Amino acid sequence: MKRFECQAILFDLDGVLVDSTAYIEDQWRRWARARGLEPEPFLQVCHGRRAVETIRLAAPDLDAEAEVAGFKPEDVGTSVSLGPMEGAARLLGTLPTERWAVATSGPRLMATARLRQAGLPVPSVLVCAEDVLHGKPSPDVYLIAAAALAVSPRDCIVIEDAPAGIEAARAAGIGVIALTTTHGRSELDADACATSLADIHVGRIDHTARGARFLELLVVES
Repeated sequence: MKRFECQAILFDLDGVLVDSTAYIEDQWRRWARARGLEPEPFLQVCHGRRAVETIRLAAPDLDAEAEVAGFKPEDVGTSVSLGPMEGAARLLGTLPTERWAVATSGPRLMATARLRQAGLPVPSVLVCAEDVLHGKPSPDVYLIAAAALAVSPRDCIVIEDAPAGIEAARAAGIGVIALTTTHGRSELDADACATSLADIHVGRIDHTARGARFLELLVVES
């Protein structure tokens, strides 16, 4: 078991809080095939990245901005059933609402719809694709989330499932706990690895000498 101290937790969304990995991959397969493209190059880089960066990497000859502008809004809440990741509701329920945020590579409309469909709360700080100029692996989403919580990046912990997100957290100077929900442990250069949020527990919630909220996290490593 590993122990971490922080003042706030910054969560990725897909594959961390919401069980949407298979759905995302299916979206990319359908889009690529409709464009006459092989899906595999997109599937190799899509996790943790905004759609525009995924297209730039996998199909540099395409106009990524134009392709993303042509995306149809996903129909979450009707034909799609997305649930919470194991342990997500329990962990969020133990955290003070002002001590956690979500920083995702997806657009805001999608992020809020997925959280609600999974039965999870929408946080007061939700940083999305349209809030940054550069998506993961750039550190922007996590730096913005930390600033919005009024917490220094070094006093945060990120929970991620994708190498691009881990790289973003590292670039922001934030410690990382990785979940092996989307990638194997060998691909995740994190400070600790767990199978799911069910293996992450809040030990103590206290205050520092300066009055800041202090969180103790206990991670049962996979």
